[in-house]
Amino acid sequence: MTLDLQFKLKSNPLFIKYLHENSYWYKFLNRDPSLFDEFVNEVRTNYKLRTTDKINKALSTFEMISTIISSLK
Repeated sequence: MTLDLQFKLKSNPLFIKYLHENSYWYKFLNRDPSLFDEFVNEVRTNYKLRTTDKINKALSTFEMISTIISSLK
């Protein structure tokens, strides 16, 4: 694994956590460092860090608050 890739992985604790949970990525990244972008996308998908996930979470929170407010009336 290249030194640059190791620095990228160690700079984000979520990357390290995901590598511990899915160790097959060590092999993939070691053999082909260009798969790092795919790795980042998979981490964002599994930990729900994408923009669409954040929007959905905000909408569901808003719906919950509006339901609570309407039930209090």
